[in-house]
Amino acid sequence: MQQVAVVTGAAQGLGRSIAEALHRAGYRVAVTDVAVAGVAEVATALDPSGETAMALALDVTSKADFEAALAAILAKWGALHVAVNNAALTPTTPVMKITAEEFDRVLAVNLRGTLFGCQVFGAHLAAAGYGRIVNLASLAGQNGGTASGAHYASSKGAILTLTKIFARELGASGVTVNAVAPGPMDLPSVHALVPAEKLAKIVETIPVRSLGDPDFVADTVVHLASPAAGFVTGAAWDLNGGLFMR
Repeated sequence: MQQVAVVTGAAQGLGRSIAEALHRAGYRVAVTDVAVAGVAEVATALDPSGETAMALALDVTSKADFEAALAAILAKWGALHVAVNNAALTPTTPVMKITAEEFDRVLAVNLRGTLFGCQVFGAHLAAAGYGRIVNLASLAGQNGGTASGAHYASSKGAILTLTKIFARELGASGVTVNAVAPGPMDLPSVHALVPAEKLAKIVETIPVRSLGDPDFVADTVVHLASPAAGFVTGAAWDLNGGLFMR
C-alpha cells in the first residue's frame, strides 16, 4: 500500500522541499499551512490530479485544526503513516527587545505546534501500530543560534527534548519519533532574514564554508520516515556543516 505523509508549514521553504521529497519517494502527501493559497499551489505542482497530493489549511496553534486535518487525510486516503512537524516562525529580534507577545507567539507556533502534532498524529499512529514522526529542530536549539532570535532557539531546544519524550511514549506502539537539526540553510527565507554581509561572516565560521542544502535535509527526513528506520528513535540528526560536533 502506498504510504501517506503529512507535512506542516509546507507552503514554502524547507517544508515544501520535504513534501516534494516525500512525494518523489512514492508517498501520498498532505501539505498543510496557514497559507492556504501556498499549499494549494504546492499540492497542484506535486499532482494536478489530486490523487497523491492534497492541500489542507492548518493553524498549528490549534489542536482542533490538527484533528480536522487528520480526519480529512483519513477520509481521502484511509490511513496515515508519517507526520513531519515543520511549521515554525523564525524571527531574529535581539534578545533584549523580544516582547512577551512575540515570545509567546513563537513558542505557540514552534513548540506547541510540535506538541499538538505529536499528540494528534502520534495517537493515531500508535493506535494503528505503526508510524514515523519527524520533528524539525535546529542547530540554534543546540548552540543558542548565530542569527536567529532567542525565542526561536529556545523553542527548537525544547523540540529536541519533546522528541525524546514522545519517542519513549510511542516506541512500544511501533512509532518512532526523531528530530532533524539543520544549521544555516541556503533558503530564500535565510537570505531574507540575514543581511548579506552578516550571512557571509556566518558562512566563514562554518567548517565546510557553505550553507546547507535543503534538498539533502528533505532526503534525510525521507530516510527517517522509511519503514526500515524502525531502530532509530529519540535521535537528533545534525546537518550543520560542522558548526556543532558531538
